Amino acid sequence: MTEATQVRLTKLPQTAPTIDYKVAMPQPESHLFEVTLRVQNWQKPVLDLKMPVWTPGSYLVREYSRNLQNFSAYTLDEENLSWRKQSKNHWQIQTPDISDIIVRYRIYANELSVRTNHLDSTHGYFNGAALFFYLPGFEQQPYRVTITPPRPNWQVTTPLSAVSGQANTFLAPDYDTLVDSPFEIGTHRLYYFEVLGKIHELAVWGQGNLQPEKALADFEKIIQAEADIFDGLPYERYVFLLHLSAQGFGGLEHKNSCSLNYPRLGFRAKDKYYNFMRLVAHEFFHLWNVKRIRPKALEVYNYESENYTPSLWFSEGTTSYYDSLIPLRAGIYDAKTYLENLSKDITRFLTTPGRLVQSLSESSFDAWIKLYRPDSNSGNSQISYYLKGELVSLLLDLLIRARHNNQRSLDDVMRLMWLQFGQPEIGFTPEQLQTVIESVAGVKLDDFFQRFIDGTEELPFDEYLEPFGLQLQANGKDDNVPYLGLTAKAENGKELIKFVESDSPAQIAGIDADDELLAIDGIRVTAEQLNERLKDYQAGDTITVSVFHQEELRSLPVTLAPPRPNSYQLVPLKHPTPIQERNFAGWLGVPLSKL
Repeated sequence: MTEATQVRLTKLPQTAPTIDYKVAMPQPESHLFEVTLRVQNWQKPVLDLKMPVWTPGSYLVREYSRNLQNFSAYTLDEENLSWRKQSKNHWQIQTPDISDIIVRYRIYANELSVRTNHLDSTHGYFNGAALFFYLPGFEQQPYRVTITPPRPNWQVTTPLSAVSGQANTFLAPDYDTLVDSPFEIGTHRLYYFEVLGKIHELAVWGQGNLQPEKALADFEKIIQAEADIFDGLPYERYVFLLHLSAQGFGGLEHKNSCSLNYPRLGFRAKDKYYNFMRLVAHEFFHLWNVKRIRPKALEVYNYESENYTPSLWFSEGTTSYYDSLIPLRAGIYDAKTYLENLSKDITRFLTTPGRLVQSLSESSFDAWIKLYRPDSNSGNSQISYYLKGELVSLLLDLLIRARHNNQRSLDDVMRLMWLQFGQPEIGFTPEQLQTVIESVAGVKLDDFFQRFIDGTEELPFDEYLEPFGLQLQANGKDDNVPYLGLTAKAENGKELIKFVESDSPAQIAGIDADDELLAIDGIRVTAEQLNERLKDYQAGDTITVSVFHQEELRSLPVTLAPPRPNSYQLVPLKHPTPIQERNFAGWLGVPLSKL
């Protein structure tokens, strides 16, 4: 227990209840966590318990209470207490003259992701929001957690402080901290290292081809590069939890830790290893941007419903900009690799029709109902605030650097946001964010925000890249492939159409997503063969595309359109000026000629 926590406990009013959780997993193969909550010194006739419907960092209502079963409530003498459910996530217990209450329940945990719970014969992992109730009105009380592993050789790793003298017992000073502190329980491998005098741990579950020594060396470089931006590290101990899984990918940030999920064999190939390092850089950057520098709407979490903000483009998108830049600064990959990654992101953006439909601020605000719930029309109607936020952040960084000869940059915006909002941990409004960016840029940005953040105008990449000696080049790998406007994929022995672009020849002809692609001009075609077959035609030709639409055979005339670019690449200008060369070197740290 830390000294600060001890002081806090001594200041609690004598009437405050004590809240203790015990988490057991006697049969991990059942995927059931067995949770016991004990509330002591309770002085009200009713005890309300509520479970979060979402967890910070993952902006979707996930209804964690759907995994709860076997709820019961007792006195200390094991007498049943009367209770009833008030709503999907709200239990109410009658406690007349009862000061010591025991609550037991089970949580089914068989979803391996960074935002859920997973328990099997190899380990137990859980997030606080998906396992623990809170007591409304008592969120600021300490919550103590004791873990009972199923086997003697299982260990417990969590960013929470251990309670001295009590085995596998940890203390959260408040409920927010409990939610923000994942647990890994099992025989995971633990690695310790130090950066800037601060202790770091890496806990690895699962088998794979990760090379710990190499990875830890690169972790240290990433931590140092990000600490350089913010002038130090705002914690004493940080924990990385890494799950090596069959196909998983993802990360979830926490204040003093992060959870990472990555394909177990995804570390040998350079591009896959670099993607992993981008994931590490992204989640680690969040310990500043989101966990401490956060929008006003997220200053105080409402765990019962959506927390709306138009600023996720900055919280997540700007973090995405840095997750690509940080490994470059750390020396993990070179400027050529960085620009290749950036080119791929620009390609994804410019080949997403929804960029012209949904604004960046709207994408942020509607994360709760759109980003995490993609459908066959999402590509036509939405744009990711991660992706466009990254590219808008790129433009802002280039704008600032060009105006100030690389003496100012987006780094200065991050430092100022840290000083004004992160260190005091007060939320920022969209207006305050714009004011900080303008103060660093030295220019009003109303027009920029109106066009590119609140509007849907095309991002003028070349305008912002030109001062740095770069331009965006459209590459059509298959320039002789006329445009049809659909994407197909082989699934379960069928060639399924997964996406039909808005206003494309395919859509105009009446082809829908989920149709089964059969033939072109009476000859069978597969998804893999589609582009090759289209090379036999020219723009303006009318072909017959045969599909099964809801099991009904349809043969539809489709008039093909001219070829469209399918990729974009950042390339140097042919004759860059000395100023452009100097700007580029100031931005990425190497001469433009090295490309």
